[in-house]
Amino acid sequence: MHTYRNLYSHVYDFANLYAAYRAARRGKRGRREVARFEARVEDQLFALQADLRDQTFQPGGYRHFYICEPKRRKISAAPFRDRVVHHALVNVIEPIFERKFIFDSYACRVGKGTHRALDRCTQWVRQYPYVLQCDVAKFFPTVDHDILLAMLGRTIADPQMRDLCERIVQSGAGVHDSERAPRWFPGDDLFAPLRPQGLPIGNLTSQFWANVYLNELDQFVKRELKCRAYLRYADDFLLFHTDRATLQGWLGAIREFAATRLRLHLHTTKCQVFPTRTGVPFLGFRHFGSHRRLKRPAVVRFRRRLRALQLAYSAGQISYAKASESVQSWCAHAAHGNTYRLRGQILRQAIFRPASV
Repeated sequence: MHTYRNLYSHVYDFANLYAAYRAARRGKRGRREVARFEARVEDQLFALQADLRDQTFQPGGYRHFYICEPKRRKISAAPFRDRVVHHALVNVIEPIFERKFIFDSYACRVGKGTHRALDRCTQWVRQYPYVLQCDVAKFFPTVDHDILLAMLGRTIADPQMRDLCERIVQSGAGVHDSERAPRWFPGDDLFAPLRPQGLPIGNLTSQFWANVYLNELDQFVKRELKCRAYLRYADDFLLFHTDRATLQGWLGAIREFAATRLRLHLHTTKCQVFPTRTGVPFLGFRHFGSHRRLKRPAVVRFRRRLRALQLAYSAGQISYAKASESVQSWCAHAAHGNTYRLRGQILRQAIFRPASV
């Protein structure tokens, strides 16, 4: 296995830090924390460069909040200075790990994304009569730090780079403790649930670590199970086959692999084998051989969001351009399904009246 050295200096290279700063501020320039950093950007970046070069950089504390759509999740936002470091780190090591990833992993990768995953799913719905749908239970709260750092260490031989990765990974320990129930795996002792676990949802590095961690599962499915039609988006994945019994056997093998090698638990009720002709729910759509429908909960959530946008515009809290951009973005996403009439209905309801009217 090829390992990489002499990586760390590339992280604190000023050109890389500046590119990371520009990426981190994208879409967030109106926020106070970002504006303060931007007001003295050169001083801030030189100070950050010195901290990284001298290995005195320490991750700051997280700001926590919850989002409730499509389900309640705890988001942990790192300080903007830390987010610049996250981008700088990923800029350097992502190309190395990208070579190891399978083609049909679609989350948080350049040239992939939701819509390509949707097209791949529909393609295989048309080719195969059965599908195994799987979902990891509480994936981000239960990522094991020791296992993740061992995976990174097998590729990254640079001790300074490994130390930075370890600091960022360990900064997320405890952020999900209230959401995670104690769980034991084969061979565990009484104190095994106390192992450091959890990645903050909201970090760019967490999204990247997720692909590194689950690449072990991807390789198992492709190399050991020999599944030709497999795709994964984050912790949701699908396996297609012509034989139902084969998929049932693979489900047991994947459960065992996830537990013994990754210390992950698959959902007991969400993992199931069923015919593709009944429609395959994936990434907010239900996929059929001849068409693709937007799932009803996604429509309900957007109607609720549309009402919130209308109220915010009437109160003068957002501009018409901002509200219009949000509606058009959703319609563009919905257009990846057979939603022509639905989109027309939504647009007829998207009337924004200022407070004076």
